[in-house]
Amino acid sequence: MEYEHLVMALHAGGGRRRISYLRLPHPNGLAVDSSRNILHVASTRNPNMIFDFAPCLTRVERDGARELPGMELLLLPLRCRYLPGCTYVHDMAMLGGRLHANAVSMNAVVELPDSGGFKAVWWPRCIDGPGKPLFGRNYLQLNSIAAGKSLRQSYFSASAARPAARRPGHLNFPVDKRGVVFSGQTREVIATGLTRPHSARLLENTVWLDNSGYGELGRIVGGRFEAVANLPGWTRGLCFGKGVAFAGSSRVIPRFRHYAPGLDCEKSEAGIHAVDLKTGRILGSLVWPQGNQIFALELAGGLRTPGFPFVAGKRNDSQVQRLFFSGVCCSSGAQSTPLRP
Repeated sequence: MEYEHLVMALHAGGGRRRISYLRLPHPNGLAVDSSRNILHVASTRNPNMIFDFAPCLTRVERDGARELPGMELLLLPLRCRYLPGCTYVHDMAMLGGRLHANAVSMNAVVELPDSGGFKAVWWPRCIDGPGKPLFGRNYLQLNSIAAGKSLRQSYFSASAARPAARRPGHLNFPVDKRGVVFSGQTREVIATGLTRPHSARLLENTVWLDNSGYGELGRIVGGRFEAVANLPGWTRGLCFGKGVAFAGSSRVIPRFRHYAPGLDCEKSEAGIHAVDLKTGRILGSLVWPQGNQIFALELAGGLRTPGFPFVAGKRNDSQVQRLFFSGVCCSSGAQSTPLRP
């Protein structure tokens, strides 16, 4: 939850539910690297940070130390990488086994190597300049990645088709039906008529996304957006599982009401909604009455973990303290051996 500075994990196993969380500054994009058992989380402001989480696999052996029942495989921070605030990271995705992100302030997609830093690897043709691409300002709000097998097989959503005098951060920026989808292969627009789109995803060769300004979930058909479901808020966050779309809705921030011309802003709410992909019927919702903004959703079935150390509605401070004191986490392929002091 973006403005609550909270990352949450919902887990159901053995007939029991577990809702856990970790406080993180302004979390945005999520990406799961199932091959290495790592969860990447973007913390976006100035500076940007990319947090890598991995399950706790073992613990340091200490004289008299107690076991950690029920704390195995909980996600712990593996490392944190810093990026310049000017990258303004939003969505993230794994492409070709490597982590990529939208550098929104640069109108580009960047690769984030393990060694640190970033490299611009894709941008739309419309920002090609006479000497170099227009990386200096946010002209497009290029904010999501519908990840294919490669950059050329992927698609990217944006709030504008080309640079103009009025930019996405301006309060007088025109939004209604100005949003687009770019093709990774051609770097050109392949779909129009969107309003502040977010969370583009590729499912069976079809681009699905959230048409945020109208609270819609839908897909691109013949170069146009086709709404499948209307949700009670600013739609953002999208993932799929077994014929169901899980889409987020958020409250509309008052000063950005004009970004949502198709919404009743007073009735918008923060929640996650399960939508039948065939019928558009809402199968169920999880709503936070006091919640504000949901940014990203991800099914983490590729991770061997029940979630984060802190459990909603339960004080487990002493257990968490012991976990952080002696727990050891590492990604798959790395070696972790119990240690003695």
